[in-house]
Amino acid sequence: MSSRGSENKTKGFGFSGFTISKKEDSTASQSGLGGMPSGGSKFMPGRSFGYHTNIGKKRARNEDEYFEEEDEEDNMAYQPAPGSPGEEKNEESEEEDPLDAFMADIETEVKCQQPKESTIKEKPKEKKKDKGVRDDIDQEDDQESFFRYMEENPLAGVVFDDDETVIEYDAEGNPIIPEKNKIIDPLPPVDHSEIDYGPFVKNFYVEHEDIAKLQPNEVDELRKKLGIRVSGFNPPKPVSSFAHFGFDENLMSAIRKSEFSQPTPIQAQGIPLALNGRDIIGIAKTGSGKTAAFLWPLLVHIMDQRELEEGEGPVGLILAPTRELSQQIYHEAKKFGKVYNINVVCAYGGGSMWEQTKACQEGAEIIVATPGRLIDLVKKRATNLERVTYLVFDEADRMFDMGFEPQVRSIANHVRPDRQTMLFSATFRKKVEKLARDILLDPVRVVQGEAGEANEDITQVVEVLPLGPAKWTWLIKRLVEFTTIGSVLIFVTRKANAEELATNLRARDFKIGLLHGDMSQMERNDVITTFKKKEIPILVATDVAARGLDIPSIKTVINYDVARDIDTHTHRIGRTGRAGEKGFAYTLVTEKDKDFAGHLVRNLETAGQHVPHALLELAEKNPWFKKIRGKQGGKGKKLNLGGKGLGFKERPGLGAESSTKVQDSSSLSSYRGIGTSAGPQSDRLSAMKAAFTAQFKSNFVAAESTSMPKVEPGVYNPINSSSRKKKSRWN
Repeated sequence: MSSRGSENKTKGFGFSGFTISKKEDSTASQSGLGGMPSGGSKFMPGRSFGYHTNIGKKRARNEDEYFEEEDEEDNMAYQPAPGSPGEEKNEESEEEDPLDAFMADIETEVKCQQPKESTIKEKPKEKKKDKGVRDDIDQEDDQESFFRYMEENPLAGVVFDDDETVIEYDAEGNPIIPEKNKIIDPLPPVDHSEIDYGPFVKNFYVEHEDIAKLQPNEVDELRKKLGIRVSGFNPPKPVSSFAHFGFDENLMSAIRKSEFSQPTPIQAQGIPLALNGRDIIGIAKTGSGKTAAFLWPLLVHIMDQRELEEGEGPVGLILAPTRELSQQIYHEAKKFGKVYNINVVCAYGGGSMWEQTKACQEGAEIIVATPGRLIDLVKKRATNLERVTYLVFDEADRMFDMGFEPQVRSIANHVRPDRQTMLFSATFRKKVEKLARDILLDPVRVVQGEAGEANEDITQVVEVLPLGPAKWTWLIKRLVEFTTIGSVLIFVTRKANAEELATNLRARDFKIGLLHGDMSQMERNDVITTFKKKEIPILVATDVAARGLDIPSIKTVINYDVARDIDTHTHRIGRTGRAGEKGFAYTLVTEKDKDFAGHLVRNLETAGQHVPHALLELAEKNPWFKKIRGKQGGKGKKLNLGGKGLGFKERPGLGAESSTKVQDSSSLSSYRGIGTSAGPQSDRLSAMKAAFTAQFKSNFVAAESTSMPKVEPGVYNPINSSSRKKKSRWN
């Protein structure tokens, strides 16, 4: 059947058309099926009201319009959005069937519970609304809706596999399930002022008499032969023999059994520093002997403290980035720790959490762990860090590469602030350097090999000037000289000071560029471009505006005002000496900068730069700097050996009398013989001979004459003849 205006509409009956619908749907179906003509529907009762009020319809409903109803809309796989023509509700009917009302309520609840589905439907129906009322031709079946959904969501159902994941197999050919990446939350911050920490001793180093006799030029020659560079405040002299460390005989015996012949370069300088209680930045590659450099002083450190009580955590904490490295350190620590009956626990991811928790709860003086597993143990209260006074970060650069920086910082902040900390790394990148400044206190940097030579491209000069116009006079006097070398960058702290300085320099006929935070980006770019082209030789800038400047032509940086903090100072001087070029950084300091002077002294010492005496005097006016420097140096504590009793745990530590004889017998005869030794076997043999000789002399007792009396042949003296004598009252 057909009628006017319905050429493109689908005709016919189908089972899909018989669904529960609204009241007007049922009315329309009755009129259509009853065979009434299309024009007679306007005389139907109940439809006259809708006919007169529905302005959008020009005629009454007929049979063709019946088939336009979207009865299948609730059964479609991809349902239309609300507001579309297929979803519009005809409110023409005055009466509603109760069943229809009930079903409408259910549909409303379903739509409220599926907000995501409704948002997905909005796009396609908006397009349909523009086409007009007829949308049944474009109606999608299940297959079409599926294909369109896949076009809109091309990544639906796709499993993202990591291309770098390598599946490993065990000995039986079974695949080993790779570990999933786990984000480990760092430890929460701790208020150390609320914790009552007990006192402890750091300094145990007593300089050997042969080392004390060395002159400064001999010390420099020895360090040069060892291939190490040392920077920091008052570092102790390096040694060349194990006898110079002052270890007791028990530890020396374990060292000899491990077939060590002489200290490695990092040990020769690092162990005296560690025994002296100093914080250390050790830059050395794997295989340099750095493990023993922090393990042997740790044993001495532990032996001076009281034994662990129930519920207490470790005294020494060593963090490593991987389980392999932590296991390697654990085996070394266990080998030397058994000399003093020291318990060592290794905690790493992938191991049994129950076993590691049990071992920590039983008590361990040393814990070797990876950052993630240590945080898990602390959160589960398997251990705590209140007793930790000796903290070591091994291969810190690898920890940062693996994303452990927040965890490392949280662990460092969880340990008492007056601890002794050591940081070892193969490289000294900016992140590691910033971590060292944050967690180390007045450290000494020991560099073995070629690492860290790039810092020598910048020469830092500090000028201590009186208050008043002295800074301006110094600048005018030296500025022409600086411009002949290359471009000059002058840092000023505040914008007002920068504008004033630029105005004064322009009055002196200098070509000046000005850069500060209130300038627009276009103005900044113009100034930087002009400065790069060397059209202006001098640039006055504030810290914020100069961030990220990378201009190789800058040969001189002048800190006209000191920086707000040491990080900003490091960023300032880093603007010169780039791309392998040499550069100079001048810092003008006055009496009012005494608070910053202490940080500047430590920065210069760490970088191996010259520290002027006037700057050191100015820094010592600061109470915190004077307090720190007062703790450094001095004679180390010599451990007192007590008696033995029930439950006594021997803690010989340093300074045993039996070890002094070994030291004297194996002392250095000449420091120039380090590079021309007769070989490890001869050194070990001489050391063993000296040890046995000292042990023999210390235990030697002169023999008494206990031999039998000489008996003449044929003459027999009675045995115990004296007992057979007559007793006398006079005896």
